[in-house]
Amino acid sequence: MSESRQSTRKERTGIVISNKMQKTIVVGIQRQVRHPIYGKFIKKTSRLYAHDELEQAHEGDTVRVAEIRPVSKKKRWRLVEVTERAK
Repeated sequence: MSESRQSTRKERTGIVISNKMQKTIVVGIQRQVRHPIYGKFIKKTSRLYAHDELEQAHEGDTVRVAEIRPVSKKKRWRLVEVTERAK
């Protein structure tokens, strides 16, 4: 019974909202949700706290983050790569 185990770690792409903390960035993940009554699409933003060991991400950068074990009270994500730099 050899099963190939797939990675259950989630990955998200978002924009860095803040990098004012040491080795921590706040990433905004934007999604569109349909209003249950009116049918209009509404933009909702989730804030993720991610660990940035080398402090390479800056505000406005598009980044990819992956789920990890809890590092602190709010940090459960780590920076995988900076996809696009802010202009």
